[in-house]
Amino acid sequence: MLKSREEIEKIRTASLYAMEIVQYVGEHVRDGVKTIELEEICEVRMRSKGRFKAAFKGYNGYPYCLCVSTNSEVVHGMPGDRVIRDGDIVSIDFGVIFDGYCGDVARTYPVGKVAGDVAHLLSVTETALYEGIDEACEGNRLFDISNAVQRRVEENGFSVVRDFVGHGIGRDLHEDPQVPNWGERGRGVRLRKGMVLAIEPMVNVGSSEVVVADNGWTAVTRDGSLSAHFEHNVAITETVPEILSRV
Repeated sequence: MLKSREEIEKIRTASLYAMEIVQYVGEHVRDGVKTIELEEICEVRMRSKGRFKAAFKGYNGYPYCLCVSTNSEVVHGMPGDRVIRDGDIVSIDFGVIFDGYCGDVARTYPVGKVAGDVAHLLSVTETALYEGIDEACEGNRLFDISNAVQRRVEENGFSVVRDFVGHGIGRDLHEDPQVPNWGERGRGVRLRKGMVLAIEPMVNVGSSEVVVADNGWTAVTRDGSLSAHFEHNVAITETVPEILSRV
């Protein structure tokens, strides 16, 4: 699904605002805060921006603006009474709709001082994201992105989640193609100018296996290990990848 420059600029506007919200909410991720308070902070912040609509709220019945995933929660953590504590990690995943086009971004934040191996998990996951983005060039294959992410993650002894993947993005929050975080170089669809992808490594300390909690949404690591998640929206151009959500 190829986008015009005008469409890409609308996705950029949505993506930038989504990242600004994630960073703003991230400033409030601290010891003693309940995850539902982060949702409330997000909603208050959005009230001043009437042209932006939260993309997740109501999507397939999801009841919140944010996904807030802590520690062993991989994605789709639901805000609630969970109290954040020093040493935790908290992933904030957020999407908006602007003039009919979507942006979808995520970052994982350390709370207070975290152990060295936890900081390493966050560093490797974010590095894997950018190494995947480096492969998002016209003429490359889709799995060139996937392989770059997988290689960086597994070289550091971690595992990539296989039950959830990145995706195309535009008028719909989730469009083709799916963007796995694992795969063999040289495979997958040819990348073309005008494609816009949400690239999002989800990385576990232990096994790649996940299970879905009783709420029907939240995915957690099967072995209880920590998980990190970073996401950017990227346009394929004639030259270098264009990160639309870079604030």
